[in-house]
Parts: sequence; C-alpha cells; structure tokens
Amino acid sequence: MGQVRLCVLVSGSGTILEAMIERGLDIALVASDRPCRALDVAAKANIEVLLVDRAAFGGFSPEFDRTEYSRTLARELSSRAIDLVAMAGFGTITTKEFHEAFPGRVLNTHPSLLPLFKGWHAVRQAVEAGASETGCTVHIATEELDAGPILAQVRVEVLGTDDEATLHERIKEVERELYPRVVRDAIEALREGNEPSTLTRS
Repeated sequence: MGQVRLCVLVSGSGTILEAMIERGLDIALVASDRPCRALDVAAKANIEVLLVDRAAFGGFSPEFDRTEYSRTLARELSSRAIDLVAMAGFGTITTKEFHEAFPGRVLNTHPSLLPLFKGWHAVRQAVEAGASETGCTVHIATEELDAGPILAQVRVEVLGTDDEATLHERIKEVERELYPRVVRDAIEALREGNEPSTLTRS
C-alpha cells in the first residue's frame, strides 16, 4: 500500500489529536459525533473535518439508533478512502457494521492496563480498587468494548496521594506519547503490506 489515509475520531478537547499533529502524523480526516473543540483543532491544522452528529440519530436518548449511526459513519469514512481509524476520546460505541468496514484497522487508547478496568470509568476503578499501578493501553478496537488485541502498554504508578483527576492526568501524559507512536507504527505496517495486528505484543 502507498499512502495510508488516517482518520482520527474525536468527541472532546482534542489533546490527543494535538499530540498526533505535533508529532507529524499525516491525518487525512478528523471526524466527530458532536460539535467539539477537536474539530477546531483539525480545521486550524488544515485537516478535513467531518461531523456525523449523534443528534440526527436520537442523540443521547434511549432511542439513539446506534446501528444506523455506525453504518453512516462507516459509509462516510469509506467514501473518503480511509484506510486506518484511530479513536481519540471518541464517545460513541460503534456496532459491528462499523468494525466490519475496517476490520482490524480501528485503533483505540484506554486508560488502564487492559484487560483490567474496562469501560468508561477505568481510572476511578483503579483508585477505588487500591491498585498500585495502572497505565495506558493501545489496542485494536472490536465490537466488544475494550477487548481487542493489545498493541502496546505503558505502566503508571498509582501514588498514595492520587485521586481520579490527578491519576488520569498522568495517564494522559503517557497516552500523548504512546498513542501517536503506535499509530505511526500501524501506518508503516500497512505501507509494508502488513496489518496493524502484526504489532501485537507477545
């Protein structure tokens, strides 16, 4: 494969996106499920932006059509010839329809040492469990939440003075270093004719 077209999925402030831009990743598209600062970050960096707003699919109500949203997002990315997807604080769980469109090519970062502390409140769980360490995991995202093959992990010590906020900030510092590096490695793997799964740690 020649040029690898990378899409970064965002929902928030865009600090991970900023780290990717600062490290020179070639990003073809930044897409979001809601209006957010990260889209402004992308626009200022002259990166194409795409808003596939949850509001058009039921928003955050019980009627949210997750399957149709996932289909639409996959269709929009596919129409732009996206090869690799990196979730960067993306707040919508996608269904199999999205993952089948990009099999093994959706990356995610999670604030724990998976398989420990899955889900939205991983940092809080680590603190409440009295864990001595946690960390950051980059993995291949699958339909099952936080369960895909692990590509890289970095450990972060849990200090006795830590609360959820202070621990999460230290994990984010690690994340902003680790995630862009793994995404770059995945791009290189695709250029060489390999899949990101070849980066899976032993």
